[in-house]
Amino acid sequence: MGFFNKLFSRDKQEKQEKLDKGLEKTKAGVWQKLTRAVAGKSTIDDEVLDNLEEVFVTSDVGLDTTLEIIDRLTERVKRDKYVSTSELHSLLAEEVSEMITPNIGSDGEEMDDFRIPEDKKPYVILVVGVNGVGKTTTIGKLAYQYKASGYKVMLGAADTFRAAAIEQLELWGERTGVQVIKQKMGSDPAAVAFDTVSAAKAQDADVVIIDTAGRLHNKVGLMNELHKIEKVIKRVVPDAPQEVLLVLDGSTGQNAYFQAEQFSAVTNVNALAVTKLDGTAKGGVIIGISNRHKIPIKYIGLGEKPEDLQIFNAKDFVKSFFDKKD
Repeated sequence: MGFFNKLFSRDKQEKQEKLDKGLEKTKAGVWQKLTRAVAGKSTIDDEVLDNLEEVFVTSDVGLDTTLEIIDRLTERVKRDKYVSTSELHSLLAEEVSEMITPNIGSDGEEMDDFRIPEDKKPYVILVVGVNGVGKTTTIGKLAYQYKASGYKVMLGAADTFRAAAIEQLELWGERTGVQVIKQKMGSDPAAVAFDTVSAAKAQDADVVIIDTAGRLHNKVGLMNELHKIEKVIKRVVPDAPQEVLLVLDGSTGQNAYFQAEQFSAVTNVNALAVTKLDGTAKGGVIIGISNRHKIPIKYIGLGEKPEDLQIFNAKDFVKSFFDKKD
């Protein structure tokens, strides 16, 4: 194995280990439930399937996705005639892998690093999500990761309804050495977005990440605000925003489904970031949200440090989720 291949292999192993650690609580809960579900059984029969349904519903996978998993297993058992419970984790991994919407990059392959399409510059990421999910922190981590990948990054503080949001983004700008475009609190968010994209184009920036206000209490108001922001962005970069990123808190479980539904109804969300997966037993929400909404999960948060934000890889996630450690 060559030197660069060794480096790549080591980096991939480190990412997998970090993912395994981040999902420890989720995996512990799921495997305890799976063990009880198959206790005293040698084959996957109707009783085991009923027990598995309860396992996944109570693991925040979601009812619709759970029923699809059970249907897939039922068909597998019918087709293969005899399926032992010892094969369960590998069967689940195979079936669930096909249910997660893949995170496909511009080259048609599943993404494995922080990169943007070569023909999209500036690449504009409009970030949406309710307050408290880690939205502004995720933006700061994205700025760090894309800058570390060699891109010139610029941030836009278009959440002008909270002074704390502007200040927090400024701190991330200082921490990462990335320019932040802002106005005073209460300014028109669309004006901030316009200024940010205009500055990015003038300064030949590669990536633009724009924060927005996190409110769900008024769907019409939110829709109008986001529509206005997108409209002014297109005046500068006609095909922007190329990415509308919804940030969800993985520790909230079923509430994350509600937020995904609400934001998908008011804007064209085409990417998801799921934060706070470390320290929660509700990581199963990844499976349900991806399958239910058919929107790729692009980033996952596994800790507080900037490098703890990872590109989501469905195969790696499923491997970690269903790989029972002895």
